[in-house]
Amino acid sequence: MIGLAKDKQLILFDGVCNLCNSSVVYVIKRDKKDKFRFAPLQSEVGKEIIKKYNIDTTKTDSILLYSAENGLSYKSTAALKIATGLGFPQSMMAIFFIIPSFIRNWVYDFIAKNRYKWYGKKESCMIPTPELKSKFL
Repeated sequence: MIGLAKDKQLILFDGVCNLCNSSVVYVIKRDKKDKFRFAPLQSEVGKEIIKKYNIDTTKTDSILLYSAENGLSYKSTAALKIATGLGFPQSMMAIFFIIPSFIRNWVYDFIAKNRYKWYGKKESCMIPTPELKSKFL
């Protein structure tokens, strides 16, 4: 399935969302241990995982974190796991795990619902530069 190495985690993101694309660039710049790979939700890999996990894209449509070992995380849990995987100081975000997920996800959903209005939307998915192509599935 999907061609992801066992020691990697896959970040699935909304490929047309400016906020999501900026977040991917942020993670790439700080991923010193080369843990993460990326794919747009709109890609074949994204569609495969959405189908496998029976995800309702009307309710979860921004960032998902997948690994063969841990399965799928979504919304605020995915975002916090990604941040903690980047090392210090981003790993300090783990403190937010003490907040119940229903509260974290309410904030997450509010931002996700308004992301196109606040940050804009692209016509098509981001195309990685040749240097970054190996990080995308």
